[in-house]
Amino acid sequence: MNRIVLIVLIILLGNTIVFAQIENVPSNNKYSNLNDALLTPENVISLDLGNQNLILEDIKWEVFTNLEYLSLKNDNLTIIPDGISKLNKLKILDLSGNNFKTLPKTIKSLSKLEVLYLNDEKQFDLEKNIDVLASLSSLKELHLENDNLKTLPKKFDKLNSLEMLYLNNNQLKELPKQIMSLQHLQYLDLKDNQINPNLPELNNINFGFRINLK
Repeated sequence: MNRIVLIVLIILLGNTIVFAQIENVPSNNKYSNLNDALLTPENVISLDLGNQNLILEDIKWEVFTNLEYLSLKNDNLTIIPDGISKLNKLKILDLSGNNFKTLPKTIKSLSKLEVLYLNDEKQFDLEKNIDVLASLSSLKELHLENDNLKTLPKKFDKLNSLEMLYLNNNQLKELPKQIMSLQHLQYLDLKDNQINPNLPELNNINFGFRINLK
């Protein structure tokens, strides 16, 4: 088996294990109602608050001492609650489909965060958030799908812990050069952009990571 393919399979397996751990959480540790979750916050491992119009500013997030998965997807948020930075065990965070421009700087304290979803974020300023994203020391998987990206910021190569990067459904016309400096990258999804798959640089078999263009 090709070494690169083998490495990609190992990475995918590792991420599958992370998600499987969340999916296999007992039902009494999964919540989608905030009020119910706040009754016994120490029992909450998975909290899906997506597609809800909630007021999150006054929540004491630190009470969720065992939370590993949090979704605030499609919640019309213009500001991400600063308090989520106190979720010390958080591994997966989904902030897709909101209206915020920046992430709180305190998010760097999420030392165990491995997967971050920032899909469908038309207001998100990626360039202004690079330093914050780079401060997430355990971040392995980043989703920037359908974010209307035409280019990547020059400092994108600061995200050097990334192993999987999803840039599909954007407006990129070429392979961003900054990606070549991501030393740990193993999988790059570029499908549904405006990139010609026959470009010479895409035929280089020595990338060290797998590219998906279709």
